[in-house]
Amino acid sequence: MAEVAPPPRYAPELPLPPYAYVPGQTPHPVSDPGGHAFGQSRPSVVIHDPAEIAGHVMHRHAIDLFNHGYYWEAHEAWEALWVAVGRSGPVADLLKGLIKLAAAGVKLRAGNAAGVQRHAQRARQLFLNSADSCDNVSLQIGLSQNHLVQLAEQLTDRLSLPQTAMGRPVMNWNPPDATAQTNQAAE
Repeated sequence: MAEVAPPPRYAPELPLPPYAYVPGQTPHPVSDPGGHAFGQSRPSVVIHDPAEIAGHVMHRHAIDLFNHGYYWEAHEAWEALWVAVGRSGPVADLLKGLIKLAAAGVKLRAGNAAGVQRHAQRARQLFLNSADSCDNVSLQIGLSQNHLVQLAEQLTDRLSLPQTAMGRPVMNWNPPDATAQTNQAAE
C-alpha cells in the first residue's frame, strides 16, 4: 500500500502542537501545567481590513490545525481572528462558523453526538447567513462557503468528517490572490 502524504501545510513556519486537546482525555493546553500551551499568552491579532484574513498567518495556521485534527487549537486560533474583526458582520459570522465547526470536531473526538450536531448545525447556519449577506466573504478568507456548508451538513447528518487516507479532514485554502501568485511564479 502506498503511503499517503499528510494534508498540505499553509503556515509551516508555525509548529503543530505535540497533541490534540480532547476534554477529559488529554491535559488542557492552557490551564494544566502539563498542557502544550501552559504559561504562554494568547496570541494578539490585529486586523485593519477583513481582506487581510485570507493571508493572515493565524488563519493559515488555524486551517493547518483543523486539517491535522487539532480542533480545539483551531477553534482558539479562529477565535483570535473573530475578536480582531470585532465579533460582528459577515466576516465575523463566517469566522464564528469556523469556530463552531472546530468545536464540533472537538465534540466528535470526545464522542459527544449531541454536541457535534448542535455545533455543526450552528456552523452551517452561520455559513449560510454570511453567504446571504455578502457574496465575496468566502473569498476574503480563502475558503469555499459551499464546502464549509457541506462539512457542517456531513457532521450533522453522519457525525463524521470527510477523511483523507490518514484519517484527517481536509479544508482547502485558496487565497484570493492565488492565481496572481501562481502566474508570478511561472514568469
